[in-house]
Amino acid sequence: MNIRAKRRLQNDVRVFQSRIAFSVVLLLLAVAALVARLVYLQIVGHEHYATLSQDNRVKIAPLPPTRGIIYDRNGEVLADNVPSYSLELVPERIDDLDATLAELQTLLGLSDEDVRRFRKLQSQHKSFESIPLKMRLDEEQIARFAVKQPFFPGVQIAVRMIRTYPYGELTAHAVGYVSRISEADLKTLDPSLYSGTYHIGKSGIEKTYETLLHGRTGHQELETNVQGRSIGVLDTVPPVPGADLRLSLDISLQRAAIDALGDYNGAVVAMEPATGRVLAFVSKPSFDPNPFVYGIPKADYDRLQSSPDRPLYNRALRGVYPPGSTVKPFEGLAGLEVGDLSADRKVSCPGYFQLPNSSHQYRDWRKGGHGAVDLKSAITQSCDVYFYKLALSLGIDKLSEFMGRFGFGKRTGIDIPGELPGVYPSKEWKKKRSKYPWFPGETVITGIGQGYVGVTPVQLARATAILANRGHVVTPRLLDGVQGGAGAAPEEPRGDDLAIAPEHWDTVIQAMIDVVHSARGTAKSIAGGLSYHVAGKTGTAQVFSVGQGQKYRESEVKKEMRDHALFIAFAPAEQPRIAVAVLAEHGGHGGSVAAPVARAVMERYLNGSVP
Repeated sequence: MNIRAKRRLQNDVRVFQSRIAFSVVLLLLAVAALVARLVYLQIVGHEHYATLSQDNRVKIAPLPPTRGIIYDRNGEVLADNVPSYSLELVPERIDDLDATLAELQTLLGLSDEDVRRFRKLQSQHKSFESIPLKMRLDEEQIARFAVKQPFFPGVQIAVRMIRTYPYGELTAHAVGYVSRISEADLKTLDPSLYSGTYHIGKSGIEKTYETLLHGRTGHQELETNVQGRSIGVLDTVPPVPGADLRLSLDISLQRAAIDALGDYNGAVVAMEPATGRVLAFVSKPSFDPNPFVYGIPKADYDRLQSSPDRPLYNRALRGVYPPGSTVKPFEGLAGLEVGDLSADRKVSCPGYFQLPNSSHQYRDWRKGGHGAVDLKSAITQSCDVYFYKLALSLGIDKLSEFMGRFGFGKRTGIDIPGELPGVYPSKEWKKKRSKYPWFPGETVITGIGQGYVGVTPVQLARATAILANRGHVVTPRLLDGVQGGAGAAPEEPRGDDLAIAPEHWDTVIQAMIDVVHSARGTAKSIAGGLSYHVAGKTGTAQVFSVGQGQKYRESEVKKEMRDHALFIAFAPAEQPRIAVAVLAEHGGHGGSVAAPVARAVMERYLNGSVP
């Protein structure tokens, strides 16, 4: 072998040895990778992959609970559940979902809105869950689908319990309603609690006590085949039905109140003074809550929203109105308790009041005035001049602080969401909202419940109940009892007692009795035939200011610009069992329009009849 051949042989050997070494290293790396992966799968990722494996074999199907029933104080059902047939789809079992939806839309006459709602629900739920496309199928739709069902795998007709409100408009603003869970709801809900549930309380009692009414969701562990179809039930955790609620509301009293309002829009709130339990909670006009459960058509909803009567607006809870003269009994107490007012001291009423160095006249409702009046006769006859002077002598801050003890300018805490606090102004309140200081003339008109003062009807009813209790503060509450369910009823709020001298209560309450039962009382028209004493106070609240030298003539003013009529009362005056606040929008006069409404409610509650 020559030298050249020898070198070529040596090079070949080196190349071969290098390839052997590379192959060995590559083999060792591959083995190491396999070992590492095996360690990861068997040890580090065991729990994760075991769970995935179990999920491939077992699926969890939610079992939604039945929503609790809502009753009135006498056992009348205010919110119930009724079976309803719904068309439901399981997306993962349908090969061509778009085509299936189009065929179902044609077959059953479904609207684009139905499909849009389904798409929205589909995005919120898992593909193996049964999602409703159309609720409340009629008999014709059920028959049409039954014939074609074999051609629609993954589509079925299911029976669901759907909310219904048998009294419709009569209880809409108190009981509220449930509706479909929205995107906003999903941001705050615990998905595990609402799995399989498509409705949630949106307003009223339905919203406040959603947790109690909803109950607790159960579930089934389903064994499935490779196609994902159930082949057996491995385990079942039953749902816990929602609690049944008993409200203090009396549906017959509710009907009597709304009937008594007649053609007027407005609000009536009646309470048990001793407990704060709400007996009637009327906001008129109202609306039928039942269409909201299934999904109200947009055109119908737009019609409700654009109505000039605003039926969706909860006047009892959110309507802020000038209280007019209904505040006079409370201001009289303020004068006696925190001012230097003597109940017997007389004030001259010539029919108007003027501030020093001012030509502006603040008029009394009686043109010729009331002459010399003390506190009792000022309340009985609703003398404006007396309360102009009283407010000015107290000053706005002292008056505001005292009225706040009765809840003016504050939310009552009633168990219906969305309440507004109203306004009882002070110098600080105006400073925060205006660049102008407080003016004495603003204190003057505050004395007759005008100017910045604004109250809600429920706020006025609560203040009347505190007056009836001679200072015991109560919180309005509709919930009267809870039965069943998984949650506990919230504790009843406890109120304090206002420290006011007994003789001061006597003076003001006797004056309120005279409002109804004396010859000069502004509500004497409702006294005839009463078998008990009523303590009341009328109020007539201006909607707009009448200029100096001008005269308000109701017949010449558009209806929407006429005064509001108000009346507060409690009865029997000696042992109050009911306190009422009535507001009749643009009713004109509290004594002739609002007081008869209150009498009808009190007679219904105390004697079981309506005059």
